[in-house]
Amino acid sequence: MRIVIAGGHGQIALRLERLLSARGDEVAGIIRKAEQSDDLRAVGAEPVLLDLESASVEEVAEQLRGADAAVFAAGAGPGSGAARKETVDKGAAVLFADAAVRAGVRRFVVVSSMGANPAHRGDGVFDVYLRAKGAADAYVTRQSALDWTILRPGSLTDAPGTGLVRLEAHTGGGAVTRDDVAAVLAELVDTSATAGLTLELIGGSTPVGVAVKSVAGN
Repeated sequence: MRIVIAGGHGQIALRLERLLSARGDEVAGIIRKAEQSDDLRAVGAEPVLLDLESASVEEVAEQLRGADAAVFAAGAGPGSGAARKETVDKGAAVLFADAAVRAGVRRFVVVSSMGANPAHRGDGVFDVYLRAKGAADAYVTRQSALDWTILRPGSLTDAPGTGLVRLEAHTGGGAVTRDDVAAVLAELVDTSATAGLTLELIGGSTPVGVAVKSVAGN
């Protein structure tokens, strides 16, 4: 498979790129800074220099043409203000979805966040983030040309992955390692039977492959 990942230098994206490349997939990661290129090459991914805050739909679609799947894993990051939650967490996700539709890429996986909700209330930066992610998710779910799956992990940790998770429509709060999020994403990318599902993810007791198969087709 050829898989294009938005936010290719993110902590989850780099882990996912390594997994996909190791299993023989062709992986491209979209990045904003040229100096990030070597980090992508080190995990077996092709760096694509493109700023999703300023690129046109056609520019992004050009990078997606011929891909088998697209993964939106970009984010403004914890140090950014409310404005960039709107331009990256919402705006770039909408742009990437539109570009996938234009390029004819059906399989579309989104890394969202537990609690994402376009109607979330509050004035803090994290509140804005949850609204932006929720609005982006809602937009993606309305695209009939996409076989979308939305993954909403709980609190992220850098502990070593266990390979054991809980993956359901509603898990309740909890933590999950970035390693395990990447492993679940790698399974979701080529499990098209999870299309149309919004799934929450936390650490658990079920092996990743079994967890994904258990929700597929639901």
